[in-house]
Amino acid sequence: MVIKKNHSVSFLLALSILVFASACKNKETASKGNPKIDKLKLPSGFKAEHLYSPADNDQGSWVAMTFDNKGRMITADQYGALYRLVLPAAGDTTKPKVEKLIIGSDADKSTDTTTLKIGMGFAQGLLYAFNSLYVMVNHNSDKDFDKNTGMYRLQDTDGDDQFDKITLIKSLEGEPGEHGPHSIILSPDKKSIYIAAGNHVDVPEMETYRLPPVWQEDNLFPQIKDPRGHANNRKAPGGWIAHMDSLGNHWEMVGAGFRNEFDIAFNEAGDLFTYDSDMEWDFGMPWYRPTRICHVTSGSEFGWRTGNGKWSASYPDNLPPVLNIGQGSPTSLISGSNAAFPEKYRKSIFAFDWSFGIIYAIYLEPNGASYTAQAEEFISGSPLPLTDGLIGPDGAMYFLTGGRRLESDLYRISATTPDKSNASVSPATITEENKLRRSLEKYHEPNKNALEMAWPNLKHEDRFVRYAARIAVEHQPVATWQERALNETDPIILTEAMIALARQGKQSIKNKMFQVLMKVDYEKLSPIQQLDIVRAFEVLIFRMGKPEGQMKDQVVAYLDPKFPASSNELNRVLCKVLVFIGAPGAVEKTLTLLASAKDDPMEKTVSASSDLIMRNPQYGLDIANMLANVPPAQQTYYATVLSEASSGWTTARQEEYFKWFAKAFTYKGGVSYVGFIDKARRKALAHTPAKKTSYYDTLSGGALLTESGNDLADLPQPKGPGKWRSKEEALAIDVTSLTNRDFVTGKNMFAASLCSSCHTMKGEGGNIGPDLTQVGSRFTARDILVHTVDPNKEVSDQYAATVFTMKDGSSVVGRLINEDDGKYVVSQNPFSPQTLRELPKAEVLSTKLSKVSLMLPGLTNRLNDEEIKDLIAYMVAGGNKDHKVYTGK
Repeated sequence: MVIKKNHSVSFLLALSILVFASACKNKETASKGNPKIDKLKLPSGFKAEHLYSPADNDQGSWVAMTFDNKGRMITADQYGALYRLVLPAAGDTTKPKVEKLIIGSDADKSTDTTTLKIGMGFAQGLLYAFNSLYVMVNHNSDKDFDKNTGMYRLQDTDGDDQFDKITLIKSLEGEPGEHGPHSIILSPDKKSIYIAAGNHVDVPEMETYRLPPVWQEDNLFPQIKDPRGHANNRKAPGGWIAHMDSLGNHWEMVGAGFRNEFDIAFNEAGDLFTYDSDMEWDFGMPWYRPTRICHVTSGSEFGWRTGNGKWSASYPDNLPPVLNIGQGSPTSLISGSNAAFPEKYRKSIFAFDWSFGIIYAIYLEPNGASYTAQAEEFISGSPLPLTDGLIGPDGAMYFLTGGRRLESDLYRISATTPDKSNASVSPATITEENKLRRSLEKYHEPNKNALEMAWPNLKHEDRFVRYAARIAVEHQPVATWQERALNETDPIILTEAMIALARQGKQSIKNKMFQVLMKVDYEKLSPIQQLDIVRAFEVLIFRMGKPEGQMKDQVVAYLDPKFPASSNELNRVLCKVLVFIGAPGAVEKTLTLLASAKDDPMEKTVSASSDLIMRNPQYGLDIANMLANVPPAQQTYYATVLSEASSGWTTARQEEYFKWFAKAFTYKGGVSYVGFIDKARRKALAHTPAKKTSYYDTLSGGALLTESGNDLADLPQPKGPGKWRSKEEALAIDVTSLTNRDFVTGKNMFAASLCSSCHTMKGEGGNIGPDLTQVGSRFTARDILVHTVDPNKEVSDQYAATVFTMKDGSSVVGRLINEDDGKYVVSQNPFSPQTLRELPKAEVLSTKLSKVSLMLPGLTNRLNDEEIKDLIAYMVAGGNKDHKVYTGK
């Protein structure tokens, strides 16, 4: 199955499920009789070996790997130590020799003292280079001997093959965890290092910045942060990628604007790529962005902003992905250039998805200064929670599964006929536009010759070239190009120059900038150029303020006749600018569009290949019904824009507007969908007459959102008899061979145990905890039982409560939903999440994430053993009654 670049959100969701749920042609298992291998689907011509299971030896769940200069593998337990492995040769069934690394030095070699043990672990990035092991620690500890979040260099200074010297290269601040600092890789010339960090890591002070450090939110869309509290205190620029020398003395910002890019890789042409994550809770919203492959050029910005503030990929001040893949949880990204694989794989990069258990082969095709791409399933399995991968010194692919304390495994993938000849691989293609972009990137620093090179390329037909040229301009002193920008007559150059000046200039020239933008003959621009110039207005207004007085009248006179436009994308940016500045008629026009808006065909059309999903019963996913009930993204966008409009309303308009919300609540999107819609609704209610607010609240569906509590009497009841079980007794229940289980009982026990109060299954249930529809694709039945019995075993950052220690000695525990300069907003009751409590920051001494799950213990104690098996089977099957746990097939 091949994924081509496609901007359809609905198509992408369906396709991401398709590649997981369906078996591709020419796939084969590597061996029969070993369940660790039998579950893998491989391309023809490849074989798999299962090398090791860390959990069998109480060595944790491995999430990072590297090879040292002796060909040994070094790995990291997500919550523990580092290990070094001597691997057997291909085909050798001998187990690896595994050594736990003791990091530190002898405290006093003249005496018989024991080794000083240093808590070096909790790593999500490892790299062996320059005779050193670089470790990216992603963890903060209250233990003095543990090393906290940051980049460390480990060295063996006395030649005893043990790391005895630890150097902290850079401490990293923020919120370590799943969105913390991640991978470390070597540059193509092997002279420096690149680092990837997620959006919960503050950008540290660096010596140089390829992306000028003037980032802001730059969005006039009414801000709504995630209703469930995720990343609500994170600001621009989001996740980032940096470059440093081997000693860590010089750090340079390369690019930013990511959500949570775990890994980075260079292709054979030396271009850098990453695989960024989606926010699955946003599915169905106009700001939802699928997982995607991004070409990370010098100074690149990809527009992640918290909540609904994410930029459109069409905006000229950020770059688009080369490929949208769909829903998933990206982890590793590796280049195939050193693999002993057929040529097409050596020229690809491999993208790992933890959620669906898929390794994609990404085929990159040069296109101007960047690339187009296709994704093909290379390896898949269920469960197969992929964490990291590398091409080893032998040309084989090695990969790890695990994470979040799941069962962990190490695999090796080899071609049955290895190709180790570099001569068989055609040389990398570097286009003239790519060369031009690279030459412009040399000016991403102050240089007296930069303007001569960059200015004419602000109108280049290639978007990546135009972007590189603008960043080069921004690196030069504003005084050297401000007047040139204000006197520019070419409309394309002028648009780019005004975006640059809005980002770098002073507010005193705001009116001059409005005037020169309005000199552009809008009608002579292409639709893309029209979008660019309206975006220039938006950035200017966000950075320097609204036009006022006569200038406002002139800006309205210029933009208002262009609205509505012929495209959804252009209408989005026009309506938010016009509503924000209070243009007369903007509310009426936007409301008219709200009533009739249709999503673009690419957002609603399911391709022929997705028909295979609807016919595939493996996971029982009612794709057609799901797609039919996806929220109308364009309407949602207009409704959100109108939520902060304070003028332009009539009674009839408000009646029409608030009725839309009641209908919107009937659609099904991601778990934050209802919360986003309700927050927009509440913003709008604040602009209604006080005597009518209650009426509009009811009209807009407010009564439907009132929680009536959990009526336990109406829930299905277990037959029992239940009993109190110790953890050991509960884990003794055998769920390893689930066949011929009872679907109805499993579904009823999912409700009886209150699972459905907090978790979604196939679009139904609560949204306090994670959606469990795909839990069987990454958890074994045993893992599911373990985490059900012991919910505190692993608590994901996204679902963790926060402990607020108060100055009076008390403490408050709850989900942090929002915060501002003066207070925290907390939800304490998982069964009534809309009930919020405000904590003044002046009364709070400290905060930390709780290690105790919001999930109550003992929820399965009312069930008998067979009912527990049916419950686990129901979760393994993802609520699909045609799954093999019921049919045996």
